[in-house]
Amino acid sequence: RRCGWFDAVLMRRAVVVNSLSSMALMKLDVLDTLSEIKIGNSYRYRGKVIHDLPVDLCDLQACEPIYETMPGWQSSTFGITEFEKLPLAAKNYLAQLEKLCGVPIEIISTGPERNQTIFLND
Repeated sequence: RRCGWFDAVLMRRAVVVNSLSSMALMKLDVLDTLSEIKIGNSYRYRGKVIHDLPVDLCDLQACEPIYETMPGWQSSTFGITEFEKLPLAAKNYLAQLEKLCGVPIEIISTGPERNQTIFLND
């Protein structure tokens, strides 16, 4: 179960294009052992910082992601099914994703099985 850093720029575009009212975050548990976690919040394009995707998606190849770094939680979230039981640093990470993307997170997976899921706003 591998994944890359969260790209908030791309997610903001997905929110607009698809009229999303919320999002689901998968594989939170793969971040458990990391001392710090990065979030892509903008791009550097031709020497300028941009906060949205370039108009011509062919220009995306020339973009370099700019990351903000958050502290990791270095404790297990594997299989947690209640938001309150998540480590504080994990909750802060999720809150920052919501802020950057402009929509709430309603589903969080904490493992590969269907029952290893947190449902918010039920």
